[in-house]
Amino acid sequence: MKFTVARDVFADAVAWAARTVPNRPSVPILAGIRMTTGQGVLELSSFDYEISTRTEVPAQIDAEGDILVSGRLLASITKALPSQPVECTLEGNKLSLVCGTAHFTLATMSVDEYPPMPKVPQVGGTVNAQDFAHAIAQVSVAASSDDTIPLLTGVRMEIDDDSITLLATDRYRLAMRKLKWEPSQAGLSTALLVKARTLNDVAKSMTAGGKVELAFDSSANAPVNSLIGFVAGARQTTSTLMDGDYPPVRRLFPENTSIHAVVNRVELLEAVRRVSLVAEAKTSVRLGFDEDKLVLEAGQDDNAQASEVISSTLEGEPLRTAFNPRYLEAGLAALDTDYVRFSFVDAAKPAIMSGQKEAEGQVDPNFRYLIMPIRFGL
Repeated sequence: MKFTVARDVFADAVAWAARTVPNRPSVPILAGIRMTTGQGVLELSSFDYEISTRTEVPAQIDAEGDILVSGRLLASITKALPSQPVECTLEGNKLSLVCGTAHFTLATMSVDEYPPMPKVPQVGGTVNAQDFAHAIAQVSVAASSDDTIPLLTGVRMEIDDDSITLLATDRYRLAMRKLKWEPSQAGLSTALLVKARTLNDVAKSMTAGGKVELAFDSSANAPVNSLIGFVAGARQTTSTLMDGDYPPVRRLFPENTSIHAVVNRVELLEAVRRVSLVAEAKTSVRLGFDEDKLVLEAGQDDNAQASEVISSTLEGEPLRTAFNPRYLEAGLAALDTDYVRFSFVDAAKPAIMSGQKEAEGQVDPNFRYLIMPIRFGL
């Protein structure tokens, strides 16, 4: 094997493929990145039996080959190389890497022992890359980081014809986001449970272009641990789907709410950040909604207390409630409108946060964030 490739292109491709290389692989061979050359293209791939990545970059191929080298080491080296073409040559069981005056030699691993890469399922349709990334960012904040209930570390993707609904919850909050996509066939209907960290990785690394292709098995008899695939340009990744019955979280959204408050989102976000400085772990930020103001309070002892008053409008009876400040801040940050609308049944029941572009405008129907209140003494 011998090839020459542009340094920036090579470093970017190696860094992307190395993302899925495990820190502590169950099998040493999984620590590698596979490099295959042929017909003017260098292919880089990695696989840990759960997530696979594959990308192609143009290269001058002098001799074709197929090798496996340490992924994280290769990523560290390529990141530090000078801005000159990179020439890689296989010499026995060593890879020689030359860039300008820099020269590295890396040991290779047995390609024969490396597991075969999974095939990307049939493409089910395409979605706007930026819309998809934004929707993932909004919803994934509500996914659980506690592996004791694995199902809640995932994001449920409900596909119904030309719409996708993303849902995530950690039992204390629930985020739901709807967006449009272009299915490959009309009337497509299925539900997929994808690890939140996988979707976040897709949002960060595969949405620079115009479209992302979603690939999955939509048949009713799809096997357990079937795959979902994401394809964007020369990059593709697959991940095993999570197995299990996701809780029926949609019913948590109340059909009717009688109390509504509208607040400037940025002002409230900044106020929450300030008053929560005195909120100790597992304590709340208290919110008092009145006719034309919102009072925020935090701290419950003589050590430190904080309060702040900001403008708001209220429809319905005055209300006092309290929320986990971290969950409240995450919901406010996930919104992308100038105003936030709180909808309540009463103070003891969950509140729904949604966005409004104007103080008296229409509610954005595509994103809702439900947050559980915390009981506090009156």
